[in-house]
Amino acid sequence: MNKILIVDDHPLMRKGLALTIDAEPDMTVCCQAASAEEALDLIEEDMPELMIIDISLPGMSGLELVKHLQAVYPEIRILVVSRHDETLYAERAIRAGARGYIMKLQAGEVIAKAIRRVLNGGIYVSEEISERLLLGIATGRDSLTKSPLEVLSDRELEVFELTGKGHATREIAERLHLSVKTVESYRARIKNKLNLNTASELMQHAVQWVEGEGAN
Repeated sequence: MNKILIVDDHPLMRKGLALTIDAEPDMTVCCQAASAEEALDLIEEDMPELMIIDISLPGMSGLELVKHLQAVYPEIRILVVSRHDETLYAERAIRAGARGYIMKLQAGEVIAKAIRRVLNGGIYVSEEISERLLLGIATGRDSLTKSPLEVLSDRELEVFELTGKGHATREIAERLHLSVKTVESYRARIKNKLNLNTASELMQHAVQWVEGEGAN
């Protein structure tokens, strides 16, 4: 029986995933966590074979948790299950050390299939993302070149994406469980890294990314 730890700050999402997983004969949810910090404590109590991790978490982000686990517990397989558009985050998740990326709206059988593939040593991403990754390898070209993905931190990218989707600073702060001041600091860093001078330039750039490059 493969033990799985779910890390998601939404109780209903955790419950839904747990029901899907526990219905499978070869896997069980050993524990659930609402934050990365809570998950790290639970690992010490009950070492799982696989962890399902959301990207947007209070405190340490999901991708930061993936990187930490890769360094400290490389034997634990990781599957990212997120509401975030895979075209923006799947490559970054795989580069961080995850072995798969699926959207939260995927059906239960897809989630079970992804878990089994990752447990068996494979990688699970959509056909589109797989093609992009293979094309990058085949051409020797980093598909993230000249992209905000290349220069922004994981949390900065979340703020950048939400900005491009039209969310105000306070809305972003509430979604990411951060203070308004912290979000403003992230936006200042984003402007600096992308060589933007004003908030309107940042907004325009973010909207173009989300609607243009990020959607391709």
